[in-house]
Amino acid sequence: MTRLNPRPPGRLFAGLSLLLAAGTALADYTWNFPTPVTPIARDTLHIHNEFMVIITVLFVVVFSIMVYSMLKHRKSNGAAPATFTGPTGAFQWFWVLVPFGILLFIDFVLMGIPAFHAVIEMEDTRTKADMVLKVTGLQWKWQYEYPDSGIKFISTMSTPREQIEGKEAKGENYLLEVDNEVVLPVGKKVRVLLTSTDVIHTWWVPQFGVKRDAIPGFLRETWVRIEEPGVYRGQCAELCGKDHGFMPVVVRAVPEAEYVAWVDKKKTEMAAAAAGSDRAWTKDELMAAGKAGYEKNCAACHQAEGQGIPPAFPALAGSKIVTGPLLSPEGKLIPDSHVDRVFNGKAGTAMQAFKATLSDADLAAIITYERNAFGNNKGDMIQPAQIKALR
Repeated sequence: MTRLNPRPPGRLFAGLSLLLAAGTALADYTWNFPTPVTPIARDTLHIHNEFMVIITVLFVVVFSIMVYSMLKHRKSNGAAPATFTGPTGAFQWFWVLVPFGILLFIDFVLMGIPAFHAVIEMEDTRTKADMVLKVTGLQWKWQYEYPDSGIKFISTMSTPREQIEGKEAKGENYLLEVDNEVVLPVGKKVRVLLTSTDVIHTWWVPQFGVKRDAIPGFLRETWVRIEEPGVYRGQCAELCGKDHGFMPVVVRAVPEAEYVAWVDKKKTEMAAAAAGSDRAWTKDELMAAGKAGYEKNCAACHQAEGQGIPPAFPALAGSKIVTGPLLSPEGKLIPDSHVDRVFNGKAGTAMQAFKATLSDADLAAIITYERNAFGNNKGDMIQPAQIKALR
């Protein structure tokens, strides 16, 4: 047999040092939570750090006693095993009851009271709330509503598919960038209502200390009061399906004056979109808008070229549904037709209803695009005014 010569200790330590240095250069090690910007996040960080100190001290003390006992009372030192089966004298009862009392004090006072206070604060969503934000999870995007302002929009990941597929270098905020950011005022308590239209999603922004499930058929609550202006990023933290990892949350916190200006701008954009339902669109306009809408809302399931991922996500290219009749001769909705599928979805499948989430113009553009792309070439189109009449 060949005996391997051990590496000299100096060379071994030098190698370990180089390895650690390389690891530090390749990775940004973080030993704490992200910087908190809400009262909930600050409380959570404080309690976490306090608990870590307590359990570290307990670990060191208990482990030290264990090591001492094993070394001091080992058989080779002449120690003989005890014969008692429980505490018998006052001294032994002291060493049983005092540590037990210390643990009760730590559990119910040092750790219990701060944790109870934090939970009460987390659940107090209504006291002195300045505004409401409703968040609806969809596969795989978020819908945001501002009931007080009448604002409603969809927020979808905007990271280019080329980056996801490795054809381009990944950007600074890879998979954490969206087309429509949530804008909230600094210093205002925002009551957040959460629900879902399909499966369980989780709205999570680490710097807010908020992570709450959005469950179909239920309305759940949390709240935030952002203390510092900035852009804060998070994502869906629930395994919600195929594109679970492509469902980011981006919140921009701004001063109140800037928030008011954003509300006015958003209302103007919504009014312009609503006005688009009443004018006649050319086919080229519908196709251009439909391509953008398809890539944002449909390509994740049906793929960029309409080939789908059968059987879960059927192909649109050559589909009998897509190339079938558009509307009835009276201009009515045909059950289980192309327009009906886009409008109302299909029960029991991943095909969701877009009636409540997309505008008349968006629906008309996407339907027109699907009927004239991927080799379908139907040559027809549907106007936003027709979609409006079907609602």
